[in-house]
Amino acid sequence: MSGLKEIVDKIGPGPLVAAAFIGPGTVMVCTLAGFNFGYELLWAVALSILITVVLQEMAGRIGIATKKDLAELIQSQKSSTIFKIIQVLLVFGAIVIGNIAYESGNLTGARLGLEVFFTFPKWNLAGLTLETGNFLIGLLALLLLWFANYQLIERILIFLVIGMSLSFLYTAIAINPDWALVLKGFIPKISGDNSSSVVALIGTTVVPYNLFLYASLAKNKWKTTNSLNWMRWDIGLSVLLGGLVSMAILIVGVSNQSENISDASAVAQGLQPVFGNTGIYLMGFGLMAAGLTSSITAPLAAALVICGLLGKDQSTQSTPMRLSFILIMGLGLIFASFGIRPVQLITIAQVANGILLPFISIWLIWVSNQKKWMHANRNPVWIQVLSVIIVLLTFLLGIRALSSVFNWTLF
Repeated sequence: MSGLKEIVDKIGPGPLVAAAFIGPGTVMVCTLAGFNFGYELLWAVALSILITVVLQEMAGRIGIATKKDLAELIQSQKSSTIFKIIQVLLVFGAIVIGNIAYESGNLTGARLGLEVFFTFPKWNLAGLTLETGNFLIGLLALLLLWFANYQLIERILIFLVIGMSLSFLYTAIAINPDWALVLKGFIPKISGDNSSSVVALIGTTVVPYNLFLYASLAKNKWKTTNSLNWMRWDIGLSVLLGGLVSMAILIVGVSNQSENISDASAVAQGLQPVFGNTGIYLMGFGLMAAGLTSSITAPLAAALVICGLLGKDQSTQSTPMRLSFILIMGLGLIFASFGIRPVQLITIAQVANGILLPFISIWLIWVSNQKKWMHANRNPVWIQVLSVIIVLLTFLLGIRALSSVFNWTLF
């Protein structure tokens, strides 16, 4: 029992990363990949897992070795004022503005999942329609962030991630796919038709704000570099579990009987002809958990970035963190509750993410190679080689994100 207790105590914030990247957007992207291309893009999910593990391990190692998260490192570095302002604006645009915009989608996804079980009433207020389900879910998430500490938030999210994982994994197994075809899906195959889906699958897993989130939480969880191996197990197993869930969603998407999948509710409804209401309930719960976990981690990550850039207290119950929660969750709640799609904010976030991701990858690699900060914990040679490939892929993701905003026809 003592050995089990030690393992439980050593579990870090890795499950929060899995909770963060498996949101309603991931459910939609993976479902559409399976719906449109069968199992042939499973290799892209596997590649995204590898990229995510490498970058998140670097972020965690930097946090533990330097005792600072990525936002604090940007704020404290001795560079030209203009260069620092550019970095801060990019991070603010991608993480803070982005998470405000995406929060409405997280809350709406959670509501759509819950509406598999019951329907929330809608109220008309001054010509606007209030989605009470979005409002109640957002209020619940805000109260949790407001009153809970990191340990309680971690435990709640771990419970939701486990439930979500079992729901999606069981659904994939119950469908009884052709496992020979599933295995063939891990053989890389890219074409003009599926290239945008490949980029979307990688982009929905390699999330910039997760790098900031994990570095911040890892430096608080593990106080010395002697715990680096525990950190690697934590993030490795968590991202692997998240990747398996993404694969399960893709596999389930192959069997979806909808004529087309235009919104998250069709993800669940399209499974009724396959194996009755059971599939709808399982996918509904999974979608609810995906939306709820992301609606908690997105404001948490954004608040950590805001306080890190401003040099403020990052404990969850500090005044700066609570004000940040109100900013992120409050605006996201307003957008979601009244069905407002903040197109301009999403566009700004996509542009910032497209620019930030490749440069944050390069910056992570550079920081993790600096002897003055990392000492004996710099990148090994095999990470250096893998990093070159990852940088090229993140540039591809960045170009794709910008092309989708500006309607460039590239791939």
